[in-house]
Amino acid sequence: MAQPRFRPTPAQWSSAVITASWLGHASVLINFYGLTIITDPVLAPRVGATFGRRTFGPKRLVAPALTVRQLPGIDLILLSHAHMDHLHVATLKQFSAKTCVVTASGTRDLLGATPLKDIRELAWGERTRVSTRHGEIVVEAFEVKHWGARWRHDIHRGYNGYILERNGRKILFGGDTAYCESFKKLRSKGPFELAIMPIGAYACGPISSHCTPEEAVAMANDAGARYVLPIHHQTFNFGQEHVGEPISRLRNALSPERIALMEVGETFTLE
Repeated sequence: MAQPRFRPTPAQWSSAVITASWLGHASVLINFYGLTIITDPVLAPRVGATFGRRTFGPKRLVAPALTVRQLPGIDLILLSHAHMDHLHVATLKQFSAKTCVVTASGTRDLLGATPLKDIRELAWGERTRVSTRHGEIVVEAFEVKHWGARWRHDIHRGYNGYILERNGRKILFGGDTAYCESFKKLRSKGPFELAIMPIGAYACGPISSHCTPEEAVAMANDAGARYVLPIHHQTFNFGQEHVGEPISRLRNALSPERIALMEVGETFTLE
């Protein structure tokens, strides 16, 4: 497992701006004007089914940019869906009970083994206002094109993208999605400073639940996002494409000044 070339320094981040750092896969650490958020925290060397002390599944190609112990205090955990590379119980067990969780419908039961107590399930179109010691944030769930089952039988589980709103500014978290028309409907809810979009694992057979880099750009453009922060690539080898292909295609599809960052551990700041 390679070490990331960059390491975030959240203790030095200003609460007067928006700062985001990619920790790997779909895990992004965000300081949203002093309120700290982490998306789909998966900070383990392997993901998959766990039996006893052993986990069976893909190994990380690049280590997490930060461990849970190196994170600042987290006000909000955002969970897009129940897949094991997005809702990782072993990582979630390490967070404080004081941390609020916003998650997809039908996923609360998966957090029973964690200390987390303030758990809010959202279906598409639903929103919640989270009050923390660092202020308030509004979270709204929107429709994406994916699936939420953790096992073959639990098809009742939801899957979300999210809008984050604070101090009059908004961020999109696309979670995990194939191309869909839903992002066009979000334009009227903008403008969006940043769209956190998945760009990898699109070469997975005839029916894909992951968008290509070009489709990620199209959806971010549909929503009217100013910048794109690419996720869901480089970290685990899920797709049949070469590990470096998604970011290469993104660079060809989007002007460089709109790409927030490209490597695990890099940090992006919005004044």
